[in-house]
Amino acid sequence: MDGEFFDQVHEVVRGALPRALGEPRIKVRHNGIKVWFGEAVREHYEAQMIRPDGVPGAEAFALEVGFHTEHGKAEENDAVLARLRDREPEWRAELGDDPVAGDFLGHRIWRRVSETWPDPTDSGPDLAFEVGVRLVDYIRVIEPLRG
Repeated sequence: MDGEFFDQVHEVVRGALPRALGEPRIKVRHNGIKVWFGEAVREHYEAQMIRPDGVPGAEAFALEVGFHTEHGKAEENDAVLARLRDREPEWRAELGDDPVAGDFLGHRIWRRVSETWPDPTDSGPDLAFEVGVRLVDYIRVIEPLRG
């Protein structure tokens, strides 16, 4: 994936986000994109390249798409995840069976509701569009449930 991939994802996200959710804050890096609302940066949506460790079927790398809670204490992250698990039938109906609600990949105290895409072969605009749309799905479905 080249350096422009997540810039393309950004354009999709910016254009597809429902305005009713408010003004997003977006940070694009060479290996990912992070989206959050207000000052709640510890709870955010992310699409990022990750190491293949712990991702079934991944050999070189994987893409992770979804929601993260990255507070400094496991208890805080567990509380956020518990609230989302209480509403799981609602978000599962929209997001399907792919999301995993549980421990973060690579950090023992953070939590996630996300999915992984092992070794995507296309890195062009079609994949950027798919990643952007899927990230917007997570935002559109989970953000109203967080409150």
